[in-house]
Amino acid sequence: QKEDIEVTLLPAGHCPGSVMFLFEGENGTVLYTGDFRLAKGEAARMELLHSGTRVKDIQSVYLDTTFCDPKFYHIPSREECLNGILELVRSWTSLTRYHVVWLNCKAAYGYEYLFINLSEELGIKVHVNKLDMFRNMPEILYHVTTDRCTQIHACRHPRDDDCFRGNRLPCGMTCQNGTPLHIISIKPSTMWFGERIK
Repeated sequence: QKEDIEVTLLPAGHCPGSVMFLFEGENGTVLYTGDFRLAKGEAARMELLHSGTRVKDIQSVYLDTTFCDPKFYHIPSREECLNGILELVRSWTSLTRYHVVWLNCKAAYGYEYLFINLSEELGIKVHVNKLDMFRNMPEILYHVTTDRCTQIHACRHPRDDDCFRGNRLPCGMTCQNGTPLHIISIKPSTMWFGERIK
């Protein structure tokens, strides 16, 4: 049997370019989320999920269930997380220019929101290993740098944790102008958060 279906890609908010798939055909409508992160009310603003003034009738949802576990009952909103990180980074970096923050980001993408907001709020660019991964995201290029002499780092090393133990950043920096750096590490990770929610 043949059936024509309409496939609509909806923003998933997980990382740049991530999408959810909405399949619509004679046998009904199905939403496949994959990995997604939407704030409260964000789905309500997606016009393509609506037909006129009401939400489309979706018969089945294939939902990413990474966090379908009681220990993830409360995951802070993106805004709550950003405000907490901003407060910590601002208080640390304002001590001296040798007080540095390392954002221990395990994935390559998905932290753009954090980098942009930290840079805008604090006026400090975020050090990354390479800029070429952001070439298709021009809105972030002003907020990241390959210059290691900045106070916020998101540089990566194949064995980041081993590297950090020696009080040096993954890019190898240990001091500036002969003055040792004072480094704190922030791990922006929902998985890590969930394991330590107690």
